[in-house]
Amino acid sequence: MPYINVSTSAKVNDKGKLLEEISILISSLTSKSRRFVMAKIDDNCQMYFDDDTPSCFLEIKSIGSLNPSEMAKPISDFVYEKMGIPIDRIYISFVDVPASLWAWNGRTFG
Repeated sequence: MPYINVSTSAKVNDKGKLLEEISILISSLTSKSRRFVMAKIDDNCQMYFDDDTPSCFLEIKSIGSLNPSEMAKPISDFVYEKMGIPIDRIYISFVDVPASLWAWNGRTFG
């Protein structure tokens, strides 16, 4: 927690590097330890967003610490810089999860 799930129709060559870099970004934007950021990527998936040019959907979940209006731009800029996907081809979903519905290490956070 936080968790970021990246789905994109683009092919990502160095997935490990991208996951590490986006984990650092999410850690800094949420002010939560990078140790607890989980990141996942599904690249080269079939997606349709008005047409079949590359697009990206990101899901970001966290217990608090989300500020979508401040986070959307740096995350979109990151995706554009690292994957070449224009920001008008990116959707981001932010979900603030109650601590009682998130578990780690065999127990919930609240």
